[in-house]
Amino acid sequence: MPSLSAATVTPARSVRATLQVPGDKSISHRYALLAALADGPSHLTNYAPGADCRSTLSCLAQLGVFVREDPDHVVDIVGAGLGGLSPSRDALDAGNSGSTMRMLAGVLAGQTFTSTIVGDESLSRRPMRRVIDPLTRMGARIEAADGHAPLTIHGTALRAIAYRPDVPSAQVKSAVLLAGLHAAGTTSVTEPARTRDHTERALAAFGVAIDVDGLTVSVAGDQRPAGQALTIPGDFSSAAFWMVAAAALPGSRVEIRDVGLNPTRTGLIDVLRRFGAQVEVRQTGTAAGEPSGTVVVEGDRTGTVDVAPAEVPGLIDELPAIAALAAHGGRVSVRGAAELRVKESDRIATLVAGFRGLGIVADEHADGFSIEGSGDPTGGVADARGDHRMAMAFAIAALTARQPSRIEGADAVVISYPGFFEILSQIAA
Repeated sequence: MPSLSAATVTPARSVRATLQVPGDKSISHRYALLAALADGPSHLTNYAPGADCRSTLSCLAQLGVFVREDPDHVVDIVGAGLGGLSPSRDALDAGNSGSTMRMLAGVLAGQTFTSTIVGDESLSRRPMRRVIDPLTRMGARIEAADGHAPLTIHGTALRAIAYRPDVPSAQVKSAVLLAGLHAAGTTSVTEPARTRDHTERALAAFGVAIDVDGLTVSVAGDQRPAGQALTIPGDFSSAAFWMVAAAALPGSRVEIRDVGLNPTRTGLIDVLRRFGAQVEVRQTGTAAGEPSGTVVVEGDRTGTVDVAPAEVPGLIDELPAIAALAAHGGRVSVRGAAELRVKESDRIATLVAGFRGLGIVADEHADGFSIEGSGDPTGGVADARGDHRMAMAFAIAALTARQPSRIEGADAVVISYPGFFEILSQIAA
């Protein structure tokens, strides 16, 4: 996709489309990492095309893993085995991907060599102490710049721990479990709230025995994953923007096929129904423990949605899209989401500033935001500040405006959804 530093979004009366979204970003990261640690080859179909997941593949190749990706997003990986990675001569570049940095840190903590992981300016501002602390407890020595990247990881023989993070994070949970594969004994993570469980399902798909007991997940060390042929479902977080577009504009209808329906990811469906949309969900299959199917959203009426703190961990990636629900009318309020401030941007401040730039009433709270839709925003200019989900949220909100709007930093969508703006121009009427 050519560079698109800014995009113009034209108002639309409705959106109507039947489409598929790219492969799931979260699952793609995890399958690639486990394939690299596996014995034998893996064949991954519908691998996510964005820059974040390519960062994971690039880092694995630097660590001596054979990786090949074809233009149809099929990735072949020949596993190096549990202890078979090789040291990289150069720093491993995670780009903008927090998933790459945090989960790869878990893998590298149990190696016999030293590695350095770097990231772009945005990733270098994101907190890494939450993954450094448990890995240090397991025996690794990690150097960091006041808890931020770059991370220099001195791998070693690890010991198992029972870890209880203060903040729910699927990335941290995954890093500890991946490190646990290299540890002596059984490693467990007990979360304060349920987060996405793709790592648990992926471990089982690669032949690793795990135990799940409520909010506690345990894995015994020295288990050897086995290479697999797996198909990755469509990314629900990418589909969320099209679902919200349909719900925000009455008279719209969007059908999304072959999308992942993991129950730890689909909290948005209930939010859309509470707002007033008609939502139909049809599960059509399950592969490697991951359900998938078709979601149809029809815009009916606008309403009010209050997202409570208990809902936030299951909606963390969809909250920017949810904000756009109120652009055409209605109200959205989110509390208990302070975690948004340490994402690719400060998503609370960025979101509120961008919505105000589009002529939408928005208020910032320490741990969330409130959006009051007038039903007739003026349109204007919104700056995504290098954040892919902000760019897409502003684009969906701009559909409801009276005049064309300009989204600055629109090229950030290549991180997760190349081609987003081209699709938007095709389905808006």
